[in-house]
Amino acid sequence: MDIKQYLNRPVILGAIGFAGGLIIVTLIIIGFTSPRLSPDVGFAPADLTMIPAPTHTPNATLPPAIDPSLITPTLAPNTIGIGAYVQISGTEGEGLRIRSLPGLTGETVFFGGESEVFIVRGEGSQVADGYTWWYLVAPYDETRAGWAAADFLAVVPAP
Repeated sequence: MDIKQYLNRPVILGAIGFAGGLIIVTLIIIGFTSPRLSPDVGFAPADLTMIPAPTHTPNATLPPAIDPSLITPTLAPNTIGIGAYVQISGTEGEGLRIRSLPGLTGETVFFGGESEVFIVRGEGSQVADGYTWWYLVAPYDETRAGWAAADFLAVVPAP
């Protein structure tokens, strides 16, 4: 068999033209089916939490008779109690496990960061596993709530 009869100019040009046509068709198909890339913005989008500003409430007038159940006791300075503002401290920057139940066996709900501020709520303190536990709620997010050991809390002034 003589291969030279198949390697003439029209056969070679035809093969090159056919290959070029296949490349063009392939590029067109890739161009129509590939996702469009958006240009780089140069920064990452940030999550933004909007905290509404307090609204103005008109002053209410109290009746002349004082109901003793309406009086809230004031706490001594640096005393943790219901309604007090506390911040996490003494964790050496590692944060504090906020638990679903008082005690070391309670499931960790989330980690509170060093210096994060909470409000003490609930029925009062509970003693478990050698610690006094308080129920805390974040003032900016009611879903960040749980029990924390008093050894890692410091009273801070109310805003």
